[in-house]
Amino acid sequence: MNIKLRLITMNFLQYAVWGAWLISLGGYLGGKLDFTGLQIGSFFATMGIASLFMPGLMGIIADRWIPAQKLLGICHLISAAFIIAARMQTEYAALYPLFLLGVMFYMPTISLSNSVSYNALDKAKLDSVAVFPKIRVWGTVGFICSMIAVDLLKFDESSVQLYFSGILGIILGLYAFTLPASPVKNNTQSQSWVDKLGLRAFALFQEKKMAIFFIFSMSLGMMLQITNAYGNDYLTNYFGSMPQYQHTFGVEHANILISLSQISEALCILLISFFLKRYGIKNVMLISMFAWVFRFVLLGAGNPGPGVWMLILSMIVYGVAFDFFNISGSLFVDQSTDPAIRSSAQGVFMMMTNGFGAFIGSYAAGLVVDGFGWPTSWFIFAGFALLMAILFAILFKYKHVAGEVE
Repeated sequence: MNIKLRLITMNFLQYAVWGAWLISLGGYLGGKLDFTGLQIGSFFATMGIASLFMPGLMGIIADRWIPAQKLLGICHLISAAFIIAARMQTEYAALYPLFLLGVMFYMPTISLSNSVSYNALDKAKLDSVAVFPKIRVWGTVGFICSMIAVDLLKFDESSVQLYFSGILGIILGLYAFTLPASPVKNNTQSQSWVDKLGLRAFALFQEKKMAIFFIFSMSLGMMLQITNAYGNDYLTNYFGSMPQYQHTFGVEHANILISLSQISEALCILLISFFLKRYGIKNVMLISMFAWVFRFVLLGAGNPGPGVWMLILSMIVYGVAFDFFNISGSLFVDQSTDPAIRSSAQGVFMMMTNGFGAFIGSYAAGLVVDGFGWPTSWFIFAGFALLMAILFAILFKYKHVAGEVE
């Protein structure tokens, strides 16, 4: 099978596993299980807890001991087992720890799958900046297909969404063992303990440019988790409680409406190579930050009735908001680091965005939602995004050379 097609299959399944619950879980928890905003936030904060150390740890293991493609398969199989076990629970005390364990083994697979892709493209002597976005877009397609399937099959109203995710995880876990072998670096006898433990990637924080980049990546990770956690709950339960909106498409098929975000994401991925080479990482990140401002404002101002056009526009804006920091950031880190620490460097990026960013963002958003309610919370989030954009423009010193990613 062609290497591009093999990587497309991996990416499709990688994000289909996530799409089965990431957008719909908040609506299920807040609706059928009647969890509070802070409790819902805690489930999405599991991604932050896991990403604080699991991607970095697994990246070190992949660089030093277990080939990335094999570790990818192992993590998916373990994650699927915990996610399937979690679907049987309805009490917070029982559901939360099983879900946390499932997420802990899923989150490192995102950076591992990136490393597997970059390694395979290098072996095939293909330009990762030009080729990877065209492969990664199929991950978004997988996410969309999974979201729509969950909506149409009504899995979003029950814990069956977790079972569906687990089955996909098992399929990918087995498939990962067939992917091209990634190198491990075992000759550590003459190296320092920092190198032996695979901690060299953390030295990136000594570079001012990279340290600032990682810190603001964390703020963008915070913004991402806000809509992941509360988008479905907002449409399904907030507007669903109002008689004038109860039978609107946005309330009855919130997942499909939100899937417009992922469709936009799929299209915007194809723009990344052009924008990175033409404008550089600083301008691309700024575009992302201002897109988040518009995303939140439109969510707060819109409704599933006459204001549905604002919700639709918010979904379209999401493609730029997400891709221009998540995919571009991953490529920037890959191009800015030594291939010997590729997996661990991707793990550090993951730690900052889906680790600290997701953890802080999920709990902070939960407090804001419980304290201010809807739609005021969306405008508060927009103000935060605007502040981050201004600070990033001032603090991130960067001179772009046309045609280069760095």
